[in-house]
Amino acid sequence: MIKAAGLSKVVPNGPSQLLILHEIDLAVMAGEAVAIVGASGSGKSTLLGLLAGLDTPSAGSVQLDGVELFALGEDGRAALRAQLLGFVFQSFQLLPALNALENVMLPLELAGARDAARRAAAMLERVGLGERLAHYPKYLSGGEQQRVALARAFVIEPKLLLADEPTGNLDADTGAAIIDLMFALNAAAGTTLVLVTHDDAIARRCQRQIRLAGGRIVA
Repeated sequence: MIKAAGLSKVVPNGPSQLLILHEIDLAVMAGEAVAIVGASGSGKSTLLGLLAGLDTPSAGSVQLDGVELFALGEDGRAALRAQLLGFVFQSFQLLPALNALENVMLPLELAGARDAARRAAAMLERVGLGERLAHYPKYLSGGEQQRVALARAFVIEPKLLLADEPTGNLDADTGAAIIDLMFALNAAAGTTLVLVTHDDAIARRCQRQIRLAGGRIVA
């Protein structure tokens, strides 16, 4: 599902350059659950952004489901993401002017689905928010907002789910419930999962862990 080769990211840092990632090689098989772990600043979120094509590398390549990601322009990468990927972010990334139902409908509408409202409502029911469809994000708790984000990620039936510290803004009990829900949805859908986390207990629930330090894979 994912193949990265020689993936590097360097950014200007005054008169010098800052190395964020250095020659990352990795492969993730379809249906696999992989955790990317490491200390803060080790390059985890940058790697996830490159695997999604949200950022461009200084060197190297990424293939998603056999497609060379950086051979595509920005619009092509966006179209591929819409077709393949679901995202769950630490900061939820819900649109405040849309209610829960409309937030979950959005990726379906962008894909031209005619039954977006029905599918979005059904997915919100699955994550336990069937009674909260008309609520706007500011009226939802952090755990409820992350449930909406999970519903939005899974409603398009993605082949690949990318999650960046999905419990980072939640208390321990709420975070544990969200992780349970994410893994349950992932298992039911057979989705490939790449999860960035600093929590070793969460990482151990994945089949494999990739540990970064100083922008390099060390284990």
